[in-house]
Amino acid sequence: HDVPVHVDGTRVFSAATALGVDAAALLSPVDSVAVCLSTGLGAPMGAVLAGSESFVASARRVQEMYGGGMQQAGMVAAAGVCALENRHRVHEDHENARRLAEDLDALPGVTAAEPDTNIVLADTRDADVTAAAFLAGCEEEGVLGTADGEYTVRFCTHRDIGGADIAAVVSAAGEVV
Repeated sequence: HDVPVHVDGTRVFSAATALGVDAAALLSPVDSVAVCLSTGLGAPMGAVLAGSESFVASARRVQEMYGGGMQQAGMVAAAGVCALENRHRVHEDHENARRLAEDLDALPGVTAAEPDTNIVLADTRDADVTAAAFLAGCEEEGVLGTADGEYTVRFCTHRDIGGADIAAVVSAAGEVV
């Protein structure tokens, strides 16, 4: 029906890595995509909009009309290029997430399913600790996460999270439960 299809590609490289396909293969059937360069890729900020030449030109005009343009954005662009050039290492985030899930799952009362990507969901119901209380205890140890329900805690791994960080999360979680 000639309806253009746009994809919010915030986590497209993470999804492509988890599926074992190239991001271009996921995006080939769509007309446009916005890819966030900070979520999962490690740039401090920035996004890339891709689509037809006329679509991008129109989007640029709308962006400027609403004051969304940036002047002297070279430093941000350089960080974005670095993030895109290092997208091949996203699998490391997934491996760290699997390790974190396994280690959390081994704690008494905590259940963590094997993650598909770099997002780990842990259920604290059997430990009789709400997500809010669990996270408050973790925060006292310098570990941050988010509540994703009354008993579900969400942790994300990314390029700045390594083995020592995983151990710190598990240690803090162990103290809480």
